Amino acid sequence: MSDTTDTTDTPESSEPAYRGVIVSVVRERWPGAEHLYDVVRHPGAAAVLPVTPTGEVLLVRQFRPAIRQTLVEMPAGLLDVDGEDALSCAARELLEETGYRHTSIEFLGGIFTSAGFSDEYVHLFWARTEAEPARDPEEGIELVRTPFAEMAAAAKAGRVRDAKTCVALLLGEARGVANLG
Repeated sequence: MSDTTDTTDTPESSEPAYRGVIVSVVRERWPGAEHLYDVVRHPGAAAVLPVTPTGEVLLVRQFRPAIRQTLVEMPAGLLDVDGEDALSCAARELLEETGYRHTSIEFLGGIFTSAGFSDEYVHLFWARTEAEPARDPEEGIELVRTPFAEMAAAAKAGRVRDAKTCVALLLGEARGVANLG
């Protein structure tokens, strides 16, 4: 069962309000609505939950300017390379951010990060990695290795603040990815 219903509804009006490097904003009026909506248009992203052969999850600690804090999260990146699909993006981000290559990679699901004002959609994957890294992580990123079960418990306890990482950990646990060879 899906939690969405596709419709052909269109706004009465839609005008560009802002165009940035990554996002744009359109101002829309919808039939029957009393106010205008500012809608953030985003290219989408892919994220990958890497699990080592020993059952550790590889996460990255990095500073996030929008929240002015450092987060521990799964590797992820924008769908901003021409001709690159979400799975290829996830594999690329895994190598760039952690230095690890995947031996297998599978789709977990996807999420709209904040459907109240943005169309950003993140494709979620999980990957079994090689035992050792092929290179160093990307500059500015600290690699965090933690037992999968420990991170899944942290997600269930509300201690994982990054939404995509929390969802991927819970989906991964439900599918038993830490135990799959």
